[in-house]
Amino acid sequence: MSRDPLQRYLAGRAITSPWAVEGSPGDACAGCVVIPALGESQRLFATLHSLAQNPPEQLSDVLVVIVVNHRTDAQDAEKLDNLETLRRLRLGGIPLRLALVDAASPGLELPAKTGGVGLARRIGMDLALPLLAPGAIMVCLDADTLVEPGYLQALRSHFRRSRAGGAVIPFCHQAGETCGEERAITLYELFLRHYVLGLERAGSPYAFHCVGSAMACTREAYLKLGGMTTRCAGEDFYFLQQLQRTSGIAQVAGTVVHPAARSSHRVPFGTGKSIARILQQGEESQSFYRTDCFRILGEWLGTVERGAALSGRELLAAGRRVDPQLAGYLEQAGFETVWERLGANAASPAALKVAFHGWFDALKTVRLIHHLSQSYPKCRADQSLPELLQFCNVPAAQGELAQLQLLRAMQNRPHSN
Repeated sequence: MSRDPLQRYLAGRAITSPWAVEGSPGDACAGCVVIPALGESQRLFATLHSLAQNPPEQLSDVLVVIVVNHRTDAQDAEKLDNLETLRRLRLGGIPLRLALVDAASPGLELPAKTGGVGLARRIGMDLALPLLAPGAIMVCLDADTLVEPGYLQALRSHFRRSRAGGAVIPFCHQAGETCGEERAITLYELFLRHYVLGLERAGSPYAFHCVGSAMACTREAYLKLGGMTTRCAGEDFYFLQQLQRTSGIAQVAGTVVHPAARSSHRVPFGTGKSIARILQQGEESQSFYRTDCFRILGEWLGTVERGAALSGRELLAAGRRVDPQLAGYLEQAGFETVWERLGANAASPAALKVAFHGWFDALKTVRLIHHLSQSYPKCRADQSLPELLQFCNVPAAQGELAQLQLLRAMQNRPHSN
């Protein structure tokens, strides 16, 4: 078997059929932007237009891969819309280096059981791999998301200096089309930023946003993690979790992506589903975690950081002193046994720390926060946000719109990589 990671991945893991790249996009590209499109004929071309506003020298060696897709059980309206998208794309005339993947025509549709945005992203990224030069950047974007003229330059600059193989990009949702949508997206984006700010204050290595249209990695990092997850929903969460474990994630600065703020029922959770829920059930349906949950998480992570020489039983006892609910969660997760196993296989305290965070990952972190919320019930934004901002030593901002603007500005500040 070839020792080359690319050839090994293409031979053993890549999705290479029945889908294919149409046309002759060339090879040795410095990057690719992969866009899954499902029923997006009204929005996709605005996204492509925003990409085309990047300077020609930034666009010339970047491949834009559009995966027009739907499952075999998709609604007729979605299928017809996709056929219209394929027709318009095949007409050409778009000033981008385009690669089209047809996953919508009969015989090429995604399977009903496993098809979804994860599989669509995976198809596009896997098919792009042979066309990329070593060190190329692989970017995920959505068909309803607008980018800025400095988007590609910011990504190139970031990866030139970053030690991490993965990246998340600052985001700011577009305005809602109605007052109700605008209020819903304000609350939901506040919830996302509130959660990540709490993780950051706690010292979690998973303190980053999981937004499918705002993530990127190098070709080598993609190969190392084994490719995009094919989950029908939450693919961004699991992809970034694994990317952090294997290559690290750093924050891009200098550009912002702008996802659409719209209601959707395509997936069981995420932005579209949350907006639909808020519109249907009211603002009270969007609750926020208490600051106590992040305080306990931070104390636990600090305990582990200082306790590399302790046994699993001793650390569990220390966790019980932090909070009984924390200890209960750790017992359910089998922490004591896991810690002894991690310690036996770690060559140094630094290696043990890495192994611990590989086990106590983003999923276990959010499950702990949810578990703690049984004792510290979730509450309204106006109850939780001021308290968390104070806990994080962030200057107070009056009102939720001002708080959202503050948190957006914080995400786009320069970060160390």
